[in-house]
Amino acid sequence: MTTDERERRPETPAEADGTTGLFTALGKILKRLRERKGLTQKEFGQLVGYGPDAISSMERGVRIIRPEVLEQADALLDAGGMLKDAIPEVREAMSRARTRHPEWYRGYAALEAEAVELHHYSSHALHGLLQTEAHAHAVFAKRRPLLSEETIEKRVADRLSRQQVFERWPAPLVSYVIEEAVLDRPIGGRKVHAEQLERLLRVSALRNMEIQVMPTGVEEHPNMDGAFNLLTPKKHGQVAYTEIQGYPRLITDCDEVRKIADRYGIMRAMALSPRETQRLIEKKLEEL
Repeated sequence: MTTDERERRPETPAEADGTTGLFTALGKILKRLRERKGLTQKEFGQLVGYGPDAISSMERGVRIIRPEVLEQADALLDAGGMLKDAIPEVREAMSRARTRHPEWYRGYAALEAEAVELHHYSSHALHGLLQTEAHAHAVFAKRRPLLSEETIEKRVADRLSRQQVFERWPAPLVSYVIEEAVLDRPIGGRKVHAEQLERLLRVSALRNMEIQVMPTGVEEHPNMDGAFNLLTPKKHGQVAYTEIQGYPRLITDCDEVRKIADRYGIMRAMALSPRETQRLIEKKLEEL
């Protein structure tokens, strides 16, 4: 399937089977109950363990409200069982929504969703699992050729839905090596960029997460071939994934995967430590 053919897809399975309507309706109810309780999105998010951008996405129906969040919200917002009663339908919808990604991407998405380890190298763009909704929207809005507004919203929703891999238990071990230049590009403008840096700080504080920055001033580099992902699916060997100009490649050959993993290990040794990275991000945030 070509890139143009993917852009012309009329709808994803999520729209076709009605899951979008369910999440939109639940989001509206959640927002009404939260406002009735007098809580801001930030305050409510702190109570259920999410940032304000995630709560906003849930309330607008572009992000799945997970069953455990519905259960907490039901008690916190005095919903009287209204939200808890929707949990069976949400679980069924989540199962159907696993097929919402384009056909060419579903194999990788399925591996990502069940992976016990996720390692990523970002050379010029921030990895999708780390992006805020506003950042993701800015990325898709500036794509060429231009995407329709409907396509942009679908792409953003799909990207946010993938981020739920961080929320499952047992949590996967996750690491990132990010080129410093990626943090210096203010995608979406100053406000969006500041929110993105704040999200990086929040995510980097997770126990299962390590984010490291590769300084621009480093004079040697073991990988000049572009971004990649390394995944270890449950009960399977490690695989690698690359995507260049819309052409995806899932690498399963043991020798090829080992070479990429070796490069990643060298990069982690050369990059700033996770704590040094946090300090660097904090400094860049102060300088905005």
